[in-house]
Amino acid sequence: MSKLYLVRHAKAAANFAEAADPGLSEEGRDHAVDLALKLEALGPLPILCSPLQRAQETAAPLANRWGELAEISSAVSEIPTPPDIAAEGLAARGAWLKRIAGQRFADQPGILRAWRQGVVGSLLSCRRDMVIVTHFMVINAALGAALKDDRLVLFQPDYCSCTIFENSEGSLRLIERGAEAATQVL
Repeated sequence: MSKLYLVRHAKAAANFAEAADPGLSEEGRDHAVDLALKLEALGPLPILCSPLQRAQETAAPLANRWGELAEISSAVSEIPTPPDIAAEGLAARGAWLKRIAGQRFADQPGILRAWRQGVVGSLLSCRRDMVIVTHFMVINAALGAALKDDRLVLFQPDYCSCTIFENSEGSLRLIERGAEAATQVL
């Protein structure tokens, strides 16, 4: 049995429809330091991190405090944009995400269902307590698996919020939902 601390990255310098891989905003960098102070007493624990810059920059202050290197894993990366949508550009990607947010995975193309299975499978393979710095949709995919709910979005995790799951006997169990965003993200 292991506890998984899924942390949404800090505020990025640009949103999903403005940049493919932005770093953190100045406010986001400050919040990443605050997050490290808040989570410091948990560890040191292994840190698993999305390969996207905003997640790596969020993980860095905690990794530095613990003297750990974050393991980079595409298994906890952002939801993939279908190729036909990606070909239309970043603005189309943002509109697409808003459009599907209220839908179910069962109604999505295979690329998204496979992504969700990969996220959940990766989390279920974690056998030690760890911090996972990731994204809004990854946290929602994990929550959906824990609650056996097929919706893409079940809640709006705030920047640097920490949602805690227990990985036990081949399933995820929600321990504590992280802070919800004060404003609508999608």
